[in-house]
Amino acid sequence: MTSTSLSEHITTALQDAKALDIQVLDVSKLTNTTDTMIICSGSSGRHVAAVAKQVQLHLSEQGVLPLGTEGEDTLEWILLDYVDAVVHVMRSQTREYYDLESLWDERLTNNSEKSAATAAG
Repeated sequence: MTSTSLSEHITTALQDAKALDIQVLDVSKLTNTTDTMIICSGSSGRHVAAVAKQVQLHLSEQGVLPLGTEGEDTLEWILLDYVDAVVHVMRSQTREYYDLESLWDERLTNNSEKSAATAAG
């Protein structure tokens, strides 16, 4: 399955599970560990668990299993690692606190690198 197809399947599963505020970030220029980061919210711990389970079920039907999962015990933030795509399913409050979108925003990362280079140079 291609990286693009994987992201599309994940997005479909998230939509089916009524995930909130789905964001698909191309991070291929920022890291060599994954191509795509998909971040979404759930309205409660149970919703977070259901959304993550829907992604796993949908992809397993396609013959794709995650390399690893984290957070299924706390239900605040579940991470599903599909190598080419990493899925973060978070409670709204947890997502707001960690603000991953800003952390992985290419424009902000590039500006920080330029600022560091200017300061060093």
